[in-house]
Amino acid sequence: MNTYKSYGDRAKQHPNACARALLELMERKQTNLSVAVDVTKKDELLSIADAVGPYVCVLKTHIDIVEDFDSDLVEQLQLLSKKHDFMIFEDRKFADIGNTVKHQYANGIYKIASWSHITNAHTVPGEGIIKGLAEVGLPLGRGLLLLAEMSSKGALTKGSYTTESVEMARRNKDFVFGFIAQHKMNESDDEDFIVMSPGVGLDVKGDGLGQQYRTPHEVIVESGGDIIIVGRGIYGNPDKVEEQAKRYRQAGWDAYLERVRLHQK
Repeated sequence: MNTYKSYGDRAKQHPNACARALLELMERKQTNLSVAVDVTKKDELLSIADAVGPYVCVLKTHIDIVEDFDSDLVEQLQLLSKKHDFMIFEDRKFADIGNTVKHQYANGIYKIASWSHITNAHTVPGEGIIKGLAEVGLPLGRGLLLLAEMSSKGALTKGSYTTESVEMARRNKDFVFGFIAQHKMNESDDEDFIVMSPGVGLDVKGDGLGQQYRTPHEVIVESGGDIIIVGRGIYGNPDKVEEQAKRYRQAGWDAYLERVRLHQK
């Protein structure tokens, strides 16, 4: 299956431009780590981004929780993206009708499409949400992830919801290149969806608010995910941010190499 080939080999034949760029970056930097920087202060966000930048393929933001947001924050994030060679993923989770999300994506205070390489959406509103976002993102070379599964306890993203989300992705491969999910979504060799998996931790199994953690090995080898998303496990201790980023990057990459080896036999 495509998902068991190397990231570099997948990049050569991937039909989606954003996915190709991401896979090439992952191969180039030898990392499948995404750090979710869910902090509320601009300086803290930029400090963490700079510290983890050398070790990540994707920096994941929640820009609307930053209390002192300004346009300089966006400029600084873009500079760090170029400095450290990572992509920016604004975890916006759009969930409205096509016409509304089009404006949310392009306009307002945040102007997400102008700086974020990747964003994501719920499929609850139907396929119109993809069409609306694509009108803005496609001309800019952006990519969209669909929320097929979530890592929180009791999530409703399962069964027919997940199945329908995959079908929507198949009909919109020019813009949708993958999923936020807990396991790979491909059913045949002629499709290659990138799966980014949240809820990854090496030291804890939960957070008391419903989050459930799995190890990089469980995500990459056992479940066929492609990118591990780690948050508090990396920046939870301010004195060990870089150390933890290195640790998770190595664990994720080792798991990926094991997966490729297992499926080459």
